[in-house]
Amino acid sequence: MISLITGGVRSGKSRFAASYAAHLGQSALYVATATIGDEEMRQRIEQHRAERARSAFPWLTVEEPFDLCGLLDKWKGEPPIINRETVILVDCLTLWLSNWLLRYEHERPVENVTRLIGELTDTVKTFPGTVLLVSNEVGYGVVPDHLLGRQFRDLAGILNQQVASISDQVFLVTAGIPIEIKSRAYRFDTGCQ
Repeated sequence: MISLITGGVRSGKSRFAASYAAHLGQSALYVATATIGDEEMRQRIEQHRAERARSAFPWLTVEEPFDLCGLLDKWKGEPPIINRETVILVDCLTLWLSNWLLRYEHERPVENVTRLIGELTDTVKTFPGTVLLVSNEVGYGVVPDHLLGRQFRDLAGILNQQVASISDQVFLVTAGIPIEIKSRAYRFDTGCQ
């Protein structure tokens, strides 16, 4: 099963994703995509590590800012490295996107990152276990006034749409309230929800 969990910054999406992982499985792999760029980010990462360590739920944390495809491919190998009952929680796709966008900033960023988004969705849709993917919904704000910001906003929208298209569930989290929205999507063939 694939679930996309999206929402605005500080909407409660990561907290919901962690609770949902605990509801779905006996253990979970937490794939952190953040990198330490400054002291404030180091403190945030340490706080999140401490919260998982205090949790009664058994988390194994893997930090991988770039190679999500390689990580998932390794885990689904024969024999699989992880138990198929283990939930995988990736938090978050927009940080992963930022990491790649900054890496390719001067090397055709849109083309390179679009290709990586396609590779990621191909890898996730063939993964045999449960994968929860957290992503920010960034398109509700103003148009950024610089090129890199506009590229990020556009690519985040593409990423979310592509991941949503392969997901069994899509949750939108607002003010800490998760709502599953994919099952409610309008279907042109019937005109009904």
